[in-house]
Amino acid sequence: MRKGIAAVLVLCAAFVLGPGGLLSRGPAGGRGEVEAAARPTLRQGATGDAVRDVQRKLKEWGYYNGAVDGVFGSQTAGAVRLFQQRNGLTVDGVVGPQTWEALGYGGQTQAATSRPGVNIDLLARVVRAEAEAEPYEGKVAVAAVLLNRVADPRFPKTLEGVIYEPYAFESVSNGRIYSTPPTAEDLRAARDAVNGWDPTYGAVFFWNPATAVSQWVWSRPIITQIGSHVFAR
Repeated sequence: MRKGIAAVLVLCAAFVLGPGGLLSRGPAGGRGEVEAAARPTLRQGATGDAVRDVQRKLKEWGYYNGAVDGVFGSQTAGAVRLFQQRNGLTVDGVVGPQTWEALGYGGQTQAATSRPGVNIDLLARVVRAEAEAEPYEGKVAVAAVLLNRVADPRFPKTLEGVIYEPYAFESVSNGRIYSTPPTAEDLRAARDAVNGWDPTYGAVFFWNPATAVSQWVWSRPIITQIGSHVFAR
């Protein structure tokens, strides 16, 4: 009986402990993402699974084309600085709390919604930056577009990936999403979108027709207009 209990304990430990003893998600023998509590501040010279997480995200989003080898070398540092520069972060090449969150590894708000795990605060920040002067329905519509992109195979598969895709949103590139915290209305609009309200009927693009000059964007099939924005597929 004692041998049986010991075997069970060993098996449980295999599912809880990842490489190096760090808590990780995923089955024994696999490699899960490093948990938030185990995320250190990373800079050039660092090694390990946390570095692999950074390299993997930067590679997925087009900032890094090197090996996902867990070694924070000059190429990884350059990719981090490029990501920070394009997304309004402090450009220091160091992966601290704000850069971790921008990469999608922090600040998850577990709302009682149909899409658990969506970062409501980050979504609301984009709503604030992109639709501050829009009517409430227009705020929900902007949030819905971001969520629709997550479900569309043409775009990244996560909300963070959609938001931080290079040049996708000017308010992200110039850092405006960090300049002013979202209001209660912005947060409510984000939650309404997460809970399924989509005033755009599936749009994945929006723009202000008074300022948009791209011929390509005008080629998209327009679905509706809400406030100052048109929404298209």
